[in-house]
Amino acid sequence: MTEALCWAHARRKFFELADIAASARRGVQTPPISPLAREAVTRIDAVFDAERAINGLDVGARLAVRQAEIAPLVADLEAWMRRERAGLSRHAPVAKAMDYMLKRRDGFAGFLTDGRVCLTNNAAERALRGIALGRKAWLFAGSDRGGERAAFMYGIIATAKLNDVDPQAWLADVLARIAGTPASRLDDLLPWNWRPAAGTLAA
Repeated sequence: MTEALCWAHARRKFFELADIAASARRGVQTPPISPLAREAVTRIDAVFDAERAINGLDVGARLAVRQAEIAPLVADLEAWMRRERAGLSRHAPVAKAMDYMLKRRDGFAGFLTDGRVCLTNNAAERALRGIALGRKAWLFAGSDRGGERAAFMYGIIATAKLNDVDPQAWLADVLARIAGTPASRLDDLLPWNWRPAAGTLAA
């Protein structure tokens, strides 16, 4: 498994310290707006802007742009945070936000060496939102094993949707074909590789 941490979560920690409008609504007990947090948001936004331009490209093209254009932005952000962090108290809120990224540097930088990795996990969170909304119903899975099975099923259904595959058609086809598929060809049945059999298309 490869750890791929979410840049949206890291950015949110800085954004909350730099959000003037929200700070004004919270009143006098709110910590002052942090210029360092605002600078961090600006630098992280530059990474998001560069990544937005390559959304939808193939893995190789994404990786090439990331290494040529985004890696220098990430390196500059890290160097800037290390310089500024050296002068901050460990109790400063912005120092905690910096430490969150700096201590997990490899997890945040993983997308620079693997074009398959996304900058954020927002898509996965959106896919699971419906489950979160019905979480009281999911308290009664019957057992830990039942809960694990339900989580597995929700995971593969959400994965199919993320790959623009009809989950019901995919699952029915996979269940019909899996027994006759050699172990070396099981990857062909994964949602991102799956092609329906001719009979499935006719149906």
